[in-house]
Amino acid sequence: MSRKTFSFGAIAAFAIANVIFSSAHSAEAEVPEVLAAPMIAAPGIEAEDDGIEIVPDPIFVSNEVVQPLPEPAAQPVAQAASLGELVQQVGAPKVLSEEMKCLAGAVYFESRGEPLSGQLAVAQVIINRADDPRFPASYCSVVTQPGQFSFIKKGRMPQIREHSAAWVRARAIAEIAHKGLWESEANEAVFFHARYVRPGWSQRKQRLAQINTHIFYR
Repeated sequence: MSRKTFSFGAIAAFAIANVIFSSAHSAEAEVPEVLAAPMIAAPGIEAEDDGIEIVPDPIFVSNEVVQPLPEPAAQPVAQAASLGELVQQVGAPKVLSEEMKCLAGAVYFESRGEPLSGQLAVAQVIINRADDPRFPASYCSVVTQPGQFSFIKKGRMPQIREHSAAWVRARAIAEIAHKGLWESEANEAVFFHARYVRPGWSQRKQRLAQINTHIFYR
């Protein structure tokens, strides 16, 4: 009787253990499915983790700020009633670039004995030539071009009497012409000659103006 009781007890214990083991195995197999299920937040409601909202740290970007400096305003030239008055207003620039020295030098040597309008016309011819593709592209190259200006010797400009009134006027005229502050009677001229000579090319050019001893053409 005791042996049967033992056998029934063992069988019962084995059955219980088997049920427990199967239940545990089934629960273990379902765990990954539960953990793998994504969390879907309801519309309009942000998902939270344990009631704590994660806010990303702000990112600060440092950019160099460059504030442009205002350019100095150009000093306006008062309205002049005559070219002579404008020459007085402009005066002679204290410092001349090489290009402006060539322009003023041509005015000085070629027309310092002419009225101011004649000096301005000579300066205008040089400026027009520098803008014309038929001639060199700079004032100095125009002035020193071989065979164009008789005062040029071996490609060089003679010595200028820099303390003379004629040089002061020539510098002012060059500045006025370069900046277009006064309209010349020979505004479009690219050629000129003294009236006491008659070069052959003058017959093929359009005459624009005669100012004292110079005749201007285009």
